[in-house]
Amino acid sequence: DIPGESLRLERKLGAGQFGEVWMATYNRHTKVAVKTMKPGSMSVGAFLEEANLMKTLQHDKLVKLHAVVTKEEPIYIITEFMEKGSLLDFLKSAEGNKQPLPKLIDFSAQIAEGMAFIEKRNYIHRDLRAANILVSALLVCKIADFGLARVIEDNEYTAREGAKFPIKWTAPEAINYGSFTIKSDVWSFGVLLTEIITYGRIPYPGMSSVEVIRALERGYRMPRPPNCPEELYEVMLRCWQSKPEDRPTFEYLQSLLEDFFTATETQYQ
Repeated sequence: DIPGESLRLERKLGAGQFGEVWMATYNRHTKVAVKTMKPGSMSVGAFLEEANLMKTLQHDKLVKLHAVVTKEEPIYIITEFMEKGSLLDFLKSAEGNKQPLPKLIDFSAQIAEGMAFIEKRNYIHRDLRAANILVSALLVCKIADFGLARVIEDNEYTAREGAKFPIKWTAPEAINYGSFTIKSDVWSFGVLLTEIITYGRIPYPGMSSVEVIRALERGYRMPRPPNCPEELYEVMLRCWQSKPEDRPTFEYLQSLLEDFFTATETQYQ
């Protein structure tokens, strides 16, 4: 826990459903991102428990948690600052939009690497999607907000019918039974791959959340996105196996995507 006065909020980067994100200076010289949590959006006790766990999860592909300020609400979460913002916003930007296929595969492999670390530590993300991946100045992708979904107390979000619940990214067993595991994260990763290859298109275009749930139950899967290599689509389909135990591990996905990156990079030179 750090005193609020060692923190200077400089520029608002955005506002989400649970609070705001600011660029700030910490101890006069470190550039950081500060997430303020709306009062009442989470249990402070549960959050502190989670933050302590998050502090132990340190990896190059995970956004680093510097500190939390909990003296009074709003709670501040202080993390490393990522210049390019969310992967979703980056992909839709002029710079993101012109990234070639090998770079998109590289992004996918980096995220799989971060998730393989989370998997190895027996942790779960619960809300894996392009909006929760951040991009550095050097185009390194880092996973953000891991574990945060567990401590949110907003009914719109926690109730699986809630408007804010990210249905289109969520595995059927998690929607139907609230069963979140690393294998439900693998399902979400398959959907995240579609966001990357389409430069940030909303998954299942033209379908409502309810239509998606019903279609998935009948065995429907998102068709291959335009310009998506067949091999990558096969990876998506493996992530979307009905039985969680039939889905690959992140460790496997990481090695598969790293190999695929090497192969596509050679073709593109």
